[in-house]
Amino acid sequence: MPDWSIVIAALGDAGVIVDPVAMPTPVSGGDISPAWRLPSQSGAIFLKTGPADSYDMFAAEAEGLAALAAAAAIRVPRPLAAGVAGATAFVALEWLELRGGSAATEARLGSLLAEQHRNTADQYGWHRDNTIGRTAQPNGWSSNWVEFYRERRLGYQLELAAGNGFGGELQREGARLMRRLPGFFERYKPEPSLLHGDLWGGNWASCEGDPVIFDPAVHYGDRECDIAMTRLFGGFGHAFYAAYEAAWPLASGHRERRDLYQLYHVLNHLNLFGSAYHGRALDLIRRLL
Repeated sequence: MPDWSIVIAALGDAGVIVDPVAMPTPVSGGDISPAWRLPSQSGAIFLKTGPADSYDMFAAEAEGLAALAAAAAIRVPRPLAAGVAGATAFVALEWLELRGGSAATEARLGSLLAEQHRNTADQYGWHRDNTIGRTAQPNGWSSNWVEFYRERRLGYQLELAAGNGFGGELQREGARLMRRLPGFFERYKPEPSLLHGDLWGGNWASCEGDPVIFDPAVHYGDRECDIAMTRLFGGFGHAFYAAYEAAWPLASGHRERRDLYQLYHVLNHLNLFGSAYHGRALDLIRRLL
């Protein structure tokens, strides 16, 4: 349990003024880190806490939300502060009353995601590394998308998998796939779009009728990466995809690249949760080969 007097004092130093006798209320929504609702002078805040070495993860989350907010497309919780108080790291966000989305909200999410993706950079990556779940996500800039995806996405996850005991066929077939990556991009060069990076069904909701996205793994890359993730675990309906396609149709070959982009997340789940994802990862690799 955090030492709340120290955390509240650190929040005050960051400009988030909380009554020193206020007590946080545990809330759901922190799959990786404990989450709390805490009253402040300017309204309730959403607070995530963890050990002190979680600070980089929290700081990257706050920066990612700020980058998405600057795109002026989909609403995000406004980041208020991130820091370390004694043995506790924290990130404080604007409190939003989140609800499930309707078909109309899904359609708006689709059209606004296309608008967000039109925010582009000169290269692929981001100015700092962040995390995808609990896993480090390297984002060093690259002018070559194939190189970026091979080295900082698939290659990185395969290396982690080898260290976790998943060798043999997964590594052999994975190496074959990485050698063949250029073939998926012979007629397609993606723009470096601003990505949420971890857009599964649990990372979006509705607030006052507007879609909201949160818990990002922000970087600049192929916009199809976000779309592929939405199809991996469900949570997005026809209205979302129809609205996205109407705003910015996907390029030819996107269905084959969808498997390629989903593989990154399946490998990450293999590294996070173990052998239940081994067969799925191998099936994707074989299909791509």
